[in-house]
Amino acid sequence: MHTILPRLSTFTGLVMGRVYLVEDPDGLTIIDTGLELAAARVLKQLEQAGRKPGDVKRILVTHGHPDHIGGLPELKARTGAQVVAHALDRAAIEGRTPVPRVPADQLKGMARMMRPGETTLKGTPVDHVVDEGEVLPVLGGLHVLFTPGHSPGHVAYWQPDQKVVFCGDVIMRLPNLRPPIAAFTVDMAENQRSLKRLVDLAPRVVCFGHGQPLTDDTAERLRAYARKVGAM
Repeated sequence: MHTILPRLSTFTGLVMGRVYLVEDPDGLTIIDTGLELAAARVLKQLEQAGRKPGDVKRILVTHGHPDHIGGLPELKARTGAQVVAHALDRAAIEGRTPVPRVPADQLKGMARMMRPGETTLKGTPVDHVVDEGEVLPVLGGLHVLFTPGHSPGHVAYWQPDQKVVFCGDVIMRLPNLRPPIAAFTVDMAENQRSLKRLVDLAPRVVCFGHGQPLTDDTAERLRAYARKVGAM
């Protein structure tokens, strides 16, 4: 694991999709779970850090895409943790409906070729449905922000005192800041509005779903990026 801030780390070597770990007095919180193969690596790194699966009390989901919840079934089974997600992504996370897709006629060229086929995930029950404004007992108070666009029920998690935001796939850093991949984003215009909302927070640390966390001149770099892509 790599430490970002005291009590906040990211797991390493997961191939695709970031998974974060928050340490609180009442136990551990995992944010997103990566691909299916990531679960075993997450559990191994927890063990190497001297923690047990049962120490994980919550798994927060930013959105119901395979590279963010692929490891969820195994991690839920091994930890017994409470799964937290937004209502609009719940059916996909629980495997009751296919993952929502952008209509093919809204894509062109390579983006249209990259559009995924219909995918129904191995379902995992969502124990706690969150929405805008809820504050979770994580990292001293983690605020739920409704940030749709990449998926219908995409959420970000914001810690206002430390100015840390877990942005899911509203923005990626690969290695430069960029929008989410169009072929996997159900409403890019809505995502732009969600991007502006995150930029207006003026965060000090941004933890992406893809790419290294941003910790240096973060607010200004986000503003410059948002202006470049027309979100501000």
